Amino acid sequence: MKHHIRIAPPGPKASRIIEITKKHTYDSTFVYPLVIKGGHDCVIEDVDGNEFLDFTSNVGSCPLGYSHPEILQVLKEYSNNGAHKIAGQDFYSEEHAALAERLVSILPGGFKVFLINSGAEAVENSIKIAYRKMGPLPGVSCKNAFHGRTLGALTFTSSKPVQKTNFPELPVLRIKFCTTDDDPEINSAEDILKENKVAFIISETIQGEGGYSIASKKFIQNLRKLATKYGVPLILDEVQSGLGHTGKWWAFEHYGVEPDIMSMAKALQVGATGFRAELEPTEKGVISSTWGGGARIDMAVGAKTIQVIEKEKLLENAIKMGTVLKNGISELCGKNGIEDVRGIGLMIGIECQSKERRDAVLLSMFRHGILALGAGQKAIRIIPPLIINEEQVNEGISVIHESCSAL
Repeated sequence: MKHHIRIAPPGPKASRIIEITKKHTYDSTFVYPLVIKGGHDCVIEDVDGNEFLDFTSNVGSCPLGYSHPEILQVLKEYSNNGAHKIAGQDFYSEEHAALAERLVSILPGGFKVFLINSGAEAVENSIKIAYRKMGPLPGVSCKNAFHGRTLGALTFTSSKPVQKTNFPELPVLRIKFCTTDDDPEINSAEDILKENKVAFIISETIQGEGGYSIASKKFIQNLRKLATKYGVPLILDEVQSGLGHTGKWWAFEHYGVEPDIMSMAKALQVGATGFRAELEPTEKGVISSTWGGGARIDMAVGAKTIQVIEKEKLLENAIKMGTVLKNGISELCGKNGIEDVRGIGLMIGIECQSKERRDAVLLSMFRHGILALGAGQKAIRIIPPLIINEEQVNEGISVIHESCSAL
């Protein structure tokens, strides 16, 4: 393979770092013994000199891969800035203005944004804006959803029991996340809205942590119609799916709808809550954050990322390469423990017959130099950088086939 393993991981340097980390920190969700040192293009290098083709984009946070020359130039320009991190909701900065302006240019008309640190905080501020408008009423969310791990966002997360056990919740009503137009529960939200006053409806269009399940078009369109009919804000969570991985800036564009409020992060480098201008709190200080927008470097990189995606036509590349990748992986359906392959653009889920099978395939891929991550109970998520080319896609397909058949 082009991206090769010099020393079977974990090598000696990686083993030492992993040992120190496990000794002094909580051993959370580490997947395999990878210790990242650097990277270039779609390749990640570990501390022992191994090279891996990255099919994770660090959970979508590195849409331009690694060492992109325009991103490196931004980092170089800021390397001598002694005020690289400021209290971004207390003081203005050019980077904040530039990112907001560029972000609003790709959002629905009439939207404004609030910059924040992370995806979970983007969700927190989405629901706070809705609560401010509607009052402290229950929110409606989907089963198997993931909206973050801070306590407010965690209420509306329900992808895995380990994420929620013994943690308190805000008032919530749950509906099924429907993936087919003929699902008998596709109108269940209306039953709730007829009987209850609610503050908002929140949903993903592609459930990320929940298994890369794709909402049916009718389901999302129904949520939009019902939210309008009952005067309830619709929040769409684009933290993982946003900024191009589906071949459009936002996954909801595939459904012909627009949200009232939305959450963004990961590929943007900072978190952001977008909202219709009429939902903006009229009182100053309703939402704020000491580090609103994160570091000035992150905001500058986020703005440059949007610019590069536009300039290099990476939305088109996501559709083209995603089609090749999905078609190549789909050949495995019904074979070697693979039950389903689904996806839009470069967000692709591979459903395995069991968690054990999924984990074994992930480990085999890792040992063959391809990085992927799990999602849901037994799915593999494939989300390469937007810059990926056909040679790299075909290499990934080959390793996925090899890893599945070898087991």
